[in-house]
Amino acid sequence: MSLRDSMRDSAAPFLQPGEPVQAVFGAQTASQYLAALTGIFVFLGFNRYRIFVVTPLRVLVLDAGKTSMKKARGFVAELPRSTRLGPTSGVWHVIPVGSEKLRVHRRFFKDIEAADTAATAV
Repeated sequence: MSLRDSMRDSAAPFLQPGEPVQAVFGAQTASQYLAALTGIFVFLGFNRYRIFVVTPLRVLVLDAGKTSMKKARGFVAELPRSTRLGPTSGVWHVIPVGSEKLRVHRRFFKDIEAADTAATAV
């Protein structure tokens, strides 16, 4: 099972019945530079993984814990569906959510673009 499939399946309890998922992607709270400057153990102490779940009605941000972004463990925030998540550039894209700056790696950029495209098509 792919990472995106695992994230999508674990997000199901946080969705309304019949609410379809348009896009799903992962993010992290700590900067990758923290690991480079202080070491991986300090990074793991500060970092939390998040899962963005984009539906036609809203954008959910779910907590996935400290070790993996595979399984949603709790609710963090809900954003209006009109929220633009891109445009993306570079290796890491930052999306502000409340008081957090969530960093999305470039491997998920196509998911962000798909979510923004689906929002404008509605």
